Amino acid sequence: MNYIDVNNLTFYYGDEPVLQDISYHVSPGEFVILTGENGAAKSTLIRNTLGLLTPANGTVTISPNNIEGKPLKVGYSPQQIASFNAGFPSTVLELVQSGRYNNGKWFKRLTNEDHEHVEKALHSVSMWDMRHKRIGELSGGQKQRICLARIFASDPDLFVLDEPTTGMDESSRRDFYRLLRHSAHVHHKAILMITHDHEDIKEYMDRHIQLVRKEDTEWRCFHMSS
Repeated sequence: MNYIDVNNLTFYYGDEPVLQDISYHVSPGEFVILTGENGAAKSTLIRNTLGLLTPANGTVTISPNNIEGKPLKVGYSPQQIASFNAGFPSTVLELVQSGRYNNGKWFKRLTNEDHEHVEKALHSVSMWDMRHKRIGELSGGQKQRICLARIFASDPDLFVLDEPTTGMDESSRRDFYRLLRHSAHVHHKAILMITHDHEDIKEYMDRHIQLVRKEDTEWRCFHMSS
C-alpha cells in the first residue's frame, strides 16, 4: 500500500501554470526526498498533496489507514514553522509534550509511554538539555528543532517535512537523517522530505524525486532515482 498516491497532478497560480502531470508515491518503510532548484514549486507540490491547495487536474490520495488498519496520522512541518516571539509562555518540554495530546488526551495525565516519546523526541534533535528553557529564549534554529521534536512526539505514520534541517549544523543534520532512516526502516514510517542537502543525504534516503523542467515548460518529475 502507499500512504501517498499522486497521479497526473497539474496546478496553476491564477492563469500561470506551475506544475504539470506530476505523479509520485510514498510508501510505509521508505525515506523519500524531494529536490529541485529554487523556484521549482516543491512546497507547492507538498501543499497540493496535503489538500492545502487544490490542483487543476489529477488525483491525490492519502491513505485513510496505516499498515495496522488504524487511522493514518500525518505529521507536517512547513518551512519556517518556528515563529514564536520572546513572550511565548511555554517551556520546550511543555510544547513537545503537547504533541502527545493529539491522541485524545487533552484531559488525561500523560503516561510513562508519553513521557518516553517526549524524551526520545527531544534527544533526537539535541534539545533535551534545554527542555526547561522558555520558547521565546531560543534561537531560530533551536525553535525549528523543537517543532520537529513535537512532531516526532506525536508519533505520526507519515512525515511530510519541508526543509526541516534549516539552522542545523552538519553533525546534527546527519543525526537527524539517521533518525529518519531508522523511523522508516525499523518502525515502518513513511517520510517525504524537501531538502537542498541531497549530497549529504544520499547514504540515508531510499528514493530521490527531483522536480526539473525543460525550457518554457512547467515543473515536472522528470527524474526519479534510488
